[in-house]
Amino acid sequence: MDHITKRPSLIAALFPIIILIGLLGINVYLFHDDSSYGSNQIALLIAAAVAGFVGLRLGFNWKQMYNGIVESISSAMGAIIILLMIGALAGTWLLSGVVPAMIYYGLQILNPSTFLLAACVISAIVSLATGSSWSTIATVGIALLGIGQVLGLPTGWVAGAIISGAYFGDKMSPLSDTTNLAPAVAGTDLFTHIKHMVWTTAPSFLISLIVFTVVGYQSDASFDPAKVNQLLTLLDSTFNINAFLFLVPTVVIILIWKRMPAIPALLIGSIVGGIFALIYQPEIVARVAEGADGYLEQSYKAIITAMSLDITGYFEKENLQINEIFGIADGKRLLKAGGMAGMMNTIWLIICALTFGGIMQATGLLRRITDTLLKFVSSRGSLITTTAGTCIFFNITASDQYLAIVVPGKMYEEAFEEYEMAPENLSRVLEDSGTVTSVLIPWNTCGVAQSGVLGVAVLLYAPYCIFNWVSPLMTILFGYMGWKITPLKKTTTGLTSNQKSS
Repeated sequence: MDHITKRPSLIAALFPIIILIGLLGINVYLFHDDSSYGSNQIALLIAAAVAGFVGLRLGFNWKQMYNGIVESISSAMGAIIILLMIGALAGTWLLSGVVPAMIYYGLQILNPSTFLLAACVISAIVSLATGSSWSTIATVGIALLGIGQVLGLPTGWVAGAIISGAYFGDKMSPLSDTTNLAPAVAGTDLFTHIKHMVWTTAPSFLISLIVFTVVGYQSDASFDPAKVNQLLTLLDSTFNINAFLFLVPTVVIILIWKRMPAIPALLIGSIVGGIFALIYQPEIVARVAEGADGYLEQSYKAIITAMSLDITGYFEKENLQINEIFGIADGKRLLKAGGMAGMMNTIWLIICALTFGGIMQATGLLRRITDTLLKFVSSRGSLITTTAGTCIFFNITASDQYLAIVVPGKMYEEAFEEYEMAPENLSRVLEDSGTVTSVLIPWNTCGVAQSGVLGVAVLLYAPYCIFNWVSPLMTILFGYMGWKITPLKKTTTGLTSNQKSS
């Protein structure tokens, strides 16, 4: 006999979200920027349990909810594997000196009038290469902030330029966790998603660069290159810095351009990084492979360690020297890579978020909330605006950018299909509004993390994060104007591909 299920009330549908918001708020208050390292995961599982209890009261059984969880997590398995490859790549790119070389050459283009522009561009380049706004801000961002303060530039503007560039790179990099998560949730592929984002992201970034250029040229700061030269000397003495190292990211870019799937492209990039480490950084390889005998054993141990584990500790002396140069508190590290192990917390958080989203979807709770919101939708533009607003709402209330992508993505997936818009339109809105606004919220995990890393209050830097403000406005503008909205492809039977497969 089929189970009889009831339609949930709006209060019942919102109840798990209210519980989640409360728990996440408590976590941010108690654990600060460590809230995403365990406490938020537990909060998500508790909220999932509450949603499951509501589902049972509505007549759903455990098997139905479990299948919803499995389906939700399965949709992101590709992104999870990519995250592991990202960790491996970050490790070998530090081992080989690729990331230090980017920092080394990038810092040499600085001067007083173009500093804000350069800080934004450098942060964007490093974030594109590493796929992580958090890592970029916690590494090159700290150095740039110190330089900007030496120049006498306003701290808010410097931090805003760094964060704008870092989130542009994070948003557009195929190595980014959110850039992989958004298409996985929306139901499209990674490179289609990135290509579609260019239309809204490029003008947003251009506006940001213009603003930083104008503000920079109006600054009367004088340039003291002493600290920069100290950092350059340290990097040059630690690594064999040369232009040939840029062949490593070039290989990955070419593979991506040739439409190689992300997972093998990243794996190849990791291996090439390891090979270049053997060629150009034998002293670093020997340091990481401490205790190994013979060249082959040493080489193997160093590369595997860099791909799998955190090798930041092997650069402790250099990181302390960098902190002394720029007056940075201990614990902030420019030379940092966590390997695959360093990605496990992010994967843990994503799995817990998808567990919550899966139960909410399977029990019809998300659909109930969506139906209420969709009463105010009358066009593609208003649907895109509602989706963007919901993403920002979850960043404010749920305090986590992953939830601001996963939950709205599940909520509006069918609505985008009903308005005959391809999944990449949804994934673009999720990134344009969910990813970039998280850092503007003082109690969001991103806001807490970045303000803690930079030592700059969110309310001090937020007004100057030009890119992060323009991006959601740009996606809403494109929605209402009907610009670059990809229609949903239909099969010969007249059904959408999603409808036919189901």
